[in-house]
Amino acid sequence: MTSTMQEGNRATTRLRELLARPGMVLAPFVFDGLQAKAAEAAGFEAVYMTGFGTAAARGYPDVGLLTLTEMVDNARTIARSVSLPVVSDADTGYGNPVNVVRTVHEFEAAGVAAIHIEDQVWPKRCGFLEGKEVIPVERAAAKIRAAVQERRDPDFVVIARTDALQPNGWDDVERRVHAYREAGADLLFVDGIRTPSDIDNYVERLGDLPLVYNGQLLPVKELEDRGFVLTIHTGVFGALFRAVRDAMRELRDTGSVDAGQDVKVFAEMIELLGVPEAFELGKKYGA
Repeated sequence: MTSTMQEGNRATTRLRELLARPGMVLAPFVFDGLQAKAAEAAGFEAVYMTGFGTAAARGYPDVGLLTLTEMVDNARTIARSVSLPVVSDADTGYGNPVNVVRTVHEFEAAGVAAIHIEDQVWPKRCGFLEGKEVIPVERAAAKIRAAVQERRDPDFVVIARTDALQPNGWDDVERRVHAYREAGADLLFVDGIRTPSDIDNYVERLGDLPLVYNGQLLPVKELEDRGFVLTIHTGVFGALFRAVRDAMRELRDTGSVDAGQDVKVFAEMIELLGVPEAFELGKKYGA
């Protein structure tokens, strides 16, 4: 067994332990190893690999243009970078139930602790974009059943996501979520929650189930009080883009970017990335 697989097994068990505790697991959006390391240093207990961010980092919109291989490669990089459990977007599972089985095995081998599989028609699109379509509930449930029954690590967490809210409404959402739970999903995830009243409906209709929330409509404590077991939080992702955008404009307009902080920030990144440890290892072996 590879060290990556061993780390993955420990990560899955750790995520199960976190989910079994009272309260809510908070996993910020990340799409590279540096962001994941920053989350770990800040004290988070899990991270979420965003599909939107993974596509954006490659210069693409989140409309189903990335492949399974690209998503797994990025998830592997993030899982290798930190000791935290990684929850990952796995889109629609990249095909039928047979494809989903391969998807699960690839993410397991990458050291990921959990994935979510959605019921959109492929090519999918970001959960907050208009024009989504969903496949029949029976076909979607079959994918979840395949993921659960064919995972190699029994602690690997399978999250069933539905995108039926925008095209079909809450009655269909409720029907689908219960079908996915019956198929064996560990957690349930309704995406496209846009308003506080959507959150109210989410909790009132499905609050007896282990629910995932995606967004930042309410403070974290209020989300926890509503009973969500996992929140994948978008806030840092937006803040990161805003900071990069503003820094680019500042450089263009002034010829510098907060020059007084450069040395401090660079020193912090060196520490975070383990440069001192790499130098010590080099000394040990005469490099």
